[in-house]
Amino acid sequence: QVQLVESGGGLVQAGGSLRLSCAAPRNIFRIDTMGWYRQAPGKQRELVAGVTSGGITNYADSVKGRFTISRDKNTVFLQVNSLKPEDTAVYYCAAARSTIVQFTASSMDYWGEGTLVTVSS
Repeated sequence: QVQLVESGGGLVQAGGSLRLSCAAPRNIFRIDTMGWYRQAPGKQRELVAGVTSGGITNYADSVKGRFTISRDKNTVFLQVNSLKPEDTAVYYCAAARSTIVQFTASSMDYWGEGTLVTVSS
C-alpha cells in the first residue's frame, strides 16, 4: 500500500516553530490535492491545511496566521509558527488524485503514518 513519508515533528516549547515535510513516493502517477491533518488525544482528526495543484488553499481557523502550507510538486510542507500547547497532536499528511476543494479527509487517497508534534507550556 502506498504511503506518504512525513518528517519534521518533535518536541518544542510554546511559541516555537517547526517545519513538517511530506513526500509522495515516485510510483504515484498523479497527485492533485495534498493536505495536513491532525489528531489530538481523545479528539477527531481535523484538517489543518490543504493545497490543490491549482493553488487553492484552506486553513483551519485555529491555525490561520500561524501555519503556512506550501508545495513543490508532490512534496508538501507545513511551516508551523507560534506553537501553542493545544497544537499538540499527531500530524498526518494526505494526498488525493483529484481536486478536493473541501479537503475532506474521507476523500483523500493516500496517507502517511503521522508525525508527533508536542508543544510544552
